[in-house]
Amino acid sequence: MSASWRVAVDGGETSALYEAAEGNQRAVFVAAHGAGGSMMDRAMAAVSATLRRHGFGVVRFNFLYKERKSGRPDPMPTLTRTFAAVVDRARTELGRNAGPLVIGGRSMGGRAGSMLAADGFAADGLLLLAYPLHPPGKPDQLRDAHLPRISVPVLCFNGTRDPFCTPEIMQRVLTTVRPSWEMHWLEGADHSFHVPKSSGRTDAEILSEVGAVSERWLAQLS
Repeated sequence: MSASWRVAVDGGETSALYEAAEGNQRAVFVAAHGAGGSMMDRAMAAVSATLRRHGFGVVRFNFLYKERKSGRPDPMPTLTRTFAAVVDRARTELGRNAGPLVIGGRSMGGRAGSMLAADGFAADGLLLLAYPLHPPGKPDQLRDAHLPRISVPVLCFNGTRDPFCTPEIMQRVLTTVRPSWEMHWLEGADHSFHVPKSSGRTDAEILSEVGAVSERWLAQLS
């Protein structure tokens, strides 16, 4: 089952796409794209397909700037309002029978979801894919101040070669968050969850790992 929606936000509209899980659906994941991507980019399509095989129905959507075909991301308040509007639409369209509601997404999209969660937005969990803890080469510019306020269960994936998330720095940040935060490192992966051939692993294996770990985490929410 799939459905396309037009979602009203700030006097305009954006696109959203819902795709049900393959097999037994156990949750709905409203997934936001990264700064340079869109709801239909290859990374979003790949992770969506993976999670749908592991019990998640997935709602993808465009932030307003991407809907306008602009390359400049909206300010964070606009990003979070767009995110919240899509979640509200998903609740209306899918109802309670769709399962627990998880918010999050890739990179900037995940950060927007984390801001919502930190402000107490109603959700059952937060799923972060390549959380951008700091800009590449600027580990002093941390995006972590709001993370300790997140009270819902969190599953966060980052690659050990991600220039946006130095493992040593993230390990220090993790001492400040709630016990319900689960960090999963993808060995050898970069910000796009790509691994070099020299690692002996493939990108498909990394995505399979994301799917399997997410399914196990989801069992704790159900």
